[in-house]
Amino acid sequence: MSDRIAQFSALVAAQPANPLFRFSLAQALDAAGRLPEAAEHYQTCVAARADWMMPRILLGKLLLRSGDPAAARPLLEDALRLAHEQNHEDPAAELSALLAGL
Repeated sequence: MSDRIAQFSALVAAQPANPLFRFSLAQALDAAGRLPEAAEHYQTCVAARADWMMPRILLGKLLLRSGDPAAARPLLEDALRLAHEQNHEDPAAELSALLAGL
């Protein structure tokens, strides 16, 4: 896993404005359990594009795992709105279930 972190860290360092590199780095950090660092990169992705559903879902789930449902809720609600707008049925169902449990 550290190879992926190193790979995407280098790409982010070379192109810090590239949200796809940041998203990949966030996923690698998240998988390695480095949640605060992952959250920072997911947040950059959320801010980069108003229509990008996945970073909202993953950041929301990360915040739930971190014990912060109040911070997770608006991200998950926004992701649910995007899922409906973009006709993503499976994520919409998953998000609805997550939100119902909060």
